[in-house]
This record gives sequence, C-alpha cells and structure tokens, in this order.
Amino acid sequence: MRRRFLIGFFCATCLFAIIVFGMGFLLEQNGISIRMLHGHIAGMLLLSTICAAIVSAFSYFMVRRMFRSLEQMNQAAQKIAKGDYDVYVEYRGHVEELESTIENFNKMAHELNSVEMIRKDFIANVSHEFKTPLSSITGYVTLLQDPDLTEEERSVYIQKTFFNIEKLNDLTENILRLSKLENQTYLDPPVSFRLDEQIREAIVLLEPKWSRRSLELELDLPEMTYFGQKALLFQVWMNLISNAVKFSDTGGSISVKLKDTAHHVQVFVGDEGIGMEQDTLEHIFDKFYQGDTSRRSQGNGLGLALCKEIIQRCGGKILVTSQPGEGSVFMVQLPKKSLQII
Repeated sequence: MRRRFLIGFFCATCLFAIIVFGMGFLLEQNGISIRMLHGHIAGMLLLSTICAAIVSAFSYFMVRRMFRSLEQMNQAAQKIAKGDYDVYVEYRGHVEELESTIENFNKMAHELNSVEMIRKDFIANVSHEFKTPLSSITGYVTLLQDPDLTEEERSVYIQKTFFNIEKLNDLTENILRLSKLENQTYLDPPVSFRLDEQIREAIVLLEPKWSRRSLELELDLPEMTYFGQKALLFQVWMNLISNAVKFSDTGGSISVKLKDTAHHVQVFVGDEGIGMEQDTLEHIFDKFYQGDTSRRSQGNGLGLALCKEIIQRCGGKILVTSQPGEGSVFMVQLPKKSLQII
C-alpha cells in the first residue's frame, strides 16, 4: 500500500510539472512572451510549486502515519485470527475516524481476550468441580466394600456418598440453567403470581437447613401480586436464602423483606454471618467464584452467577452490601412492568 502511495505521489508531481510547462508552451503559441510576464507568472509559478511541495510533503507524512497504524492493525488482526487476543494498536494521530476505528478495534480485542480467559477458567473450574465429588464418591464406595465395617461406619459412608451425589447433581443443574439462560433469546411468557407466597414457599423448602443451625427468621412479606417470570424468580429466592443460611453462624438470624415502590419491587435477604471483603464483593457474581474457601464444600460458586443472569434477563438488578464480620444484605430490584425479551 505504501508503494502504491509513492507511485501516486510521483505521478502527481510529474503531472504538476507537465501542467506548468504546458501553460508556458500555450502562452508562447499565442504570441505571449514569457519574458513579458516573467515578473508576474514566474513568481506565481514558483509560489505554486513551493505550496504544492509543502502540501505534498505534509500529505505524504500524514498518509504514511495512517498506513503505519493500519499496518499495525492488520498485523494485530492476523494474531487474533490465530487465537492470540492479547494485542493492542497504538495511534498518535489526529484523524478522528481512524482514531475511532482503532479504539473500537482495541476494545474488540480486549473483550475477545476477556471472553477467552473466562472460557478457559470456566473449563478448568468445571473440570475441578466435577472431579472433587466424583473422587469422593469413588472413595466412599470403595470403603463400603469392606466387609468388616460397622453399621455406624457404613451409615456415615452412605450419607457422604449421597451428599456428593447431590452436590454433583446441583452442579449439573446449575450449569444447564446458566447455559440455557445465556443462549435463549426469548423467555417464557410472564404470569401473575403472589410474590410473597413464593418467597414463603422457598423458606419452607429450606426449613431443614436453617432449623439445623437454629436460625431465627425475621420476615416482612406484605401481600403482593407480581407479573413476571415465576419459575426463574423462585430459583433466585432459593439461592439467596440458601446462601444466607450457609454463611450464618449457628443461633444467628436471617431477614427477608419485601418492599413495594412506585416503579419497582424490592426483595432484601440479609444475614448476620461472616460478611465479605471488598475483593470478594467485586467478584461475588462471577461463575465458580467462592470468597470463603472454608465453606467450599457447601456450594459450587454458581448460585449467585445464576441469580444475576436471571435478574438481568427479567429487566432488574441485584446488589449486595457487606462488611467483614457484620453479615451481608442482597437486594433484588424488579420492574413492575415485566419484560419478556431482554
């Protein structure tokens, strides 16, 4: 491309010279002496030549800089085509259109690199999360083959086996739910239902978990009818309340509140548990992220990622406030006007 420009520049210079000499020839043919007009025409031609040279030189360096940036972008695009997304094209010019194009190219490369990192991390985590319960199941089944086991030991090993099977089942279901949500364009038709009753139903289903920890529940659930994604939202309440139980200390309390505003419905789920550091808050909705590794066996890091995906698809948002040692409060805000396509 640069060679083509140099050829074009040379041709333009030759054309300008031909025009200058052509004008002189025509003047001579018409009986007008160049010497008579020397004081005027020669000065004009000299000035024009200087101006043309300056403009040509300026244009050459401008286009050369543009070509350098385009060449860098072409090389970066070739790297992206080969799977290397860690590229960046630098531009120091002042051509707005080219600057915008390169900026968008860099954003695209950054996003592709982020997606690739997430994909690799997702595969690594899925492999690890499947491997852990499968290894446990294999180990306990092997132990169960020992004929000298006492009934108490046998009962414990069977319970551990079923626990890991349930964990594996939960992991599989959450992955399938996330995959379905992320790849479907249309949601099921929204329906009208009692939101307060749905939340109570989730609390009742989780009763074995919170009663085992002797947790006290503080409920503020005024009667409220909502028009939206009933099945998906039920999964949100199950995950949030289950998380509150998981991170609460024995004998603590959990609060679940429902609030009606002018344009939104808000649900608050709070606990008095261990709380979260700022670093944890920044990643709490990421897939497979678990801030408290000491309780890793109780979950797989997909519950909150699933909640966020559901709420966003329903046109709402989910926020969390927390302080270490002071517990956490999750707030779900849903629009009163339900959206079917997000």
